[in-house]
Amino acid sequence: METPQLPSNEDLLAQIRFDPDQGTIWLHEQRVMLNQAAAWGLLRDELVESIGIQRARALLMRFGYQSGLRDAELARKLRPDLPTEEAFMVGPQLHSIRGLVHVIPLELDFDLDKGSFFGRFEWRNSFEAQVYLQHHDISKDPVCWSQLGYASGYTTYFMGRPIIYKEVACAGCGSAHCEIVGKPAEEWEDHAETEQLLLRNSIAEELFALQSQVSELQETIRAGKQDTLANSVGRSRAFREASQLIRRAAASRANVLLLGETGVGKEVFARGLHAASPRAGQPFVAINCACIPPDLIEAELFGVEKGAYTGAAVSRPGKFERADRGTIFLDEVVELSPRAQASLLRVLQEGELERVGGTHSHRIDVRIVAATNEDLKEAVAKGKFRADLYYRLNVYPVHIPPLRERTDDIALLTEHFISKYNTMYNKRTLGVSDKTMQALMHYQWPGNIRELENMIERGVILTDSNQMIDVHVLFPALAEPGGMKAVAPSGRLQAPPAPAAKAGPDELCERLLGEDFSLNRLEARLIRTAMAKADGNITHAARLLGITRPQLAYRLDKLNGLK
Repeated sequence: METPQLPSNEDLLAQIRFDPDQGTIWLHEQRVMLNQAAAWGLLRDELVESIGIQRARALLMRFGYQSGLRDAELARKLRPDLPTEEAFMVGPQLHSIRGLVHVIPLELDFDLDKGSFFGRFEWRNSFEAQVYLQHHDISKDPVCWSQLGYASGYTTYFMGRPIIYKEVACAGCGSAHCEIVGKPAEEWEDHAETEQLLLRNSIAEELFALQSQVSELQETIRAGKQDTLANSVGRSRAFREASQLIRRAAASRANVLLLGETGVGKEVFARGLHAASPRAGQPFVAINCACIPPDLIEAELFGVEKGAYTGAAVSRPGKFERADRGTIFLDEVVELSPRAQASLLRVLQEGELERVGGTHSHRIDVRIVAATNEDLKEAVAKGKFRADLYYRLNVYPVHIPPLRERTDDIALLTEHFISKYNTMYNKRTLGVSDKTMQALMHYQWPGNIRELENMIERGVILTDSNQMIDVHVLFPALAEPGGMKAVAPSGRLQAPPAPAAKAGPDELCERLLGEDFSLNRLEARLIRTAMAKADGNITHAARLLGITRPQLAYRLDKLNGLK
């Protein structure tokens, strides 16, 4: 078997950005950190002393496993068009770039379609082995726990089936270098034991899990009594204050006026109020007054008698009668016609209504929750809205905060909407990248929660399964923040290359076009020069030319055919 070669890592180095002004380091769109290796060793020893060596090993393996999963997801994005083996090498290369270990591939044989895998790698300069030996004697058992977890998590994601690695040699045990072997879990005799290490099975974690389940059940029971989804997806102070006002109003008979910008979720709050009230078992009817023509709004709200107007062939009840003993939600109440406002005032004052074209009154017991994104006081001053109706509706006003005042809720809402649309579109989007979340937190949200939901739905649609939603999917025009530093191939920090500015005619191109120019001859010379510079390595030459390996291989075949 031919020894596998690592491709150039320039594409991976180009994904690293340092932003010292903001105190962040980025690998593609995931935030990463630089930590001292010695501090890791102290953490390892403290874990062993606190919870025992077996549980400490399992915890650190799981830590590495999750990191490997994230890097495998990144690999699919960074090398989508390269041969599978080169795309797989993102993991070993990122392992080295992170300063964890220098990886040297020894054997690699896998088939994604068949699910077969065998890999053998040499690890040099393992940070875990070095840190261990600084404070301990030679170990009887391998000590590179988190790195084993990383390799297992990375390859498991990449292959789509459980792959387990083991150290067959470890520098912490006295070997010159570490060496690992990876293959499908079932091919290891003791795979159940190793798989168990990757599960949360410590006593403390079991107790914590049980405690969390009890808390969730208690919250669910409480939510069934007094909350709905509106009062569970949120933890910001502004949200909790609004929710508390809604809960207090729910126990009373007062009509409620919900105030807030478009898209803040006023109907969701209205449903929450209804669900938490004694009327919860009765109908909840919602109507947007702005969507109904003024000449039909009365009939829609209060019903119509047969023959009241042309086309009224039968008598029918309106929304208020359908909501009897329950709750009616009037969104955009400021859009009601003057006659409809008068009829609504009668319902509020007398508890009765009269259908359009009717001759007798109907008693009605309905709680009114009105909502508007306009200033009703201003509408009264302009004569657009009745003052007496305003005072009747404004008994218990509740301001629903805009999303920009609820930044603590953005992560919760994002997770909720991703789960919703993953189910709707039968996908498995893995959430949003760290950089995407940063952009979501800094956006001003003129459309509020409705805008966020629509944005997340688009993100789920445009993102492949088992991938994270990248920032350019939600914010196509978002520029990279200033002050960022990139890693040059030399390893030095430098300013990222600026986008090419629109300039005049290119001098080199003008000079070439002025000679006996042939595009085919120029392409052939470029390809031969790149191949010579890469010592015949097609992958390296393709990177020099800025094309994929298959594209270069095609051009080489074409050139050879012309000889």
